[in-house]
Amino acid sequence: MQVRNGSLQEVRGPALLLDVHSLVHRAHHALPPMNTARGEPTAALYGFATVLVKLLRERAPAGLGLAFDAGSRRRRAIDPGYKASRRPPPPELSAQLARIRELPARIGAPALVVEGEEADDVLATAARELDEAGQEVLVVSGDRDLLQLARPGVRVLFVGRRGGAHQEYDAAAVEARFGVPSRALPDLRAFLGDPADDLPGLPGVGPRIAARWIAQHGDIAGVLACIGELEPAHLRERVAAAAPRLRQVAELGRLIDDLPLPPGPHLAEWNDATRARLRDWFDSLEFRSLVPRLG
Repeated sequence: MQVRNGSLQEVRGPALLLDVHSLVHRAHHALPPMNTARGEPTAALYGFATVLVKLLRERAPAGLGLAFDAGSRRRRAIDPGYKASRRPPPPELSAQLARIRELPARIGAPALVVEGEEADDVLATAARELDEAGQEVLVVSGDRDLLQLARPGVRVLFVGRRGGAHQEYDAAAVEARFGVPSRALPDLRAFLGDPADDLPGLPGVGPRIAARWIAQHGDIAGVLACIGELEPAHLRERVAAAAPRLRQVAELGRLIDDLPLPPGPHLAEWNDATRARLRDWFDSLEFRSLVPRLG
């Protein structure tokens, strides 16, 4: 089902919720430079468009939602060093990130964005709302943080690095891969860290030990409440000393799903009119090889 104008209507496949900036960044690092005849850089946009066309052809989606980053206000308030070492994107990527912002208006799709918030939390909110309305959801991203959204009714398609294979996760696949339920992934990351976000791990605690502790005690709070029971015993003192930081990193990684999204439907229908608008956008970027695939 899909929410439109406050009512539910019958639809086809899942709603596609795209983590736009993540996918454009992935494409930028996977493809060699490309330019239009005007000299406009387009490689990252082409990579994004290729993923989009493949999804549209294979999934027959109920609708399309495009989520954008608009800051890290909440997480920077928790930890001012969050993502502090990230460099600004190079000029050719900045130009394409600016150009991708026009896509929602060009194809008549809503832009899912909340000022000061990351796309991860926007996607979490939209996925929850659609799921509660009975709409199957597929979240598409190159960010593993989104895997915590996997549950009945919501799947996550993880787009691999540098052209690597994509992998689709439901809740069972997440637990099989990481050894913890999807909701506990932020707790696992608290022990393992994430260099991409400038979050250090706890030395001596690898994924197997961390997953076992979380499976036994539920989450970071449960682990810290039972430090005296942790095995191997020589790590207990280390965990106790790192307790404040472990709580903080878990909080940084946990997505919130109650943001005030823009009013109106969160999805654009995928139909002949949307297809024609997307074809026009491809033409403007000289993506001639992609136009026939929209067929």
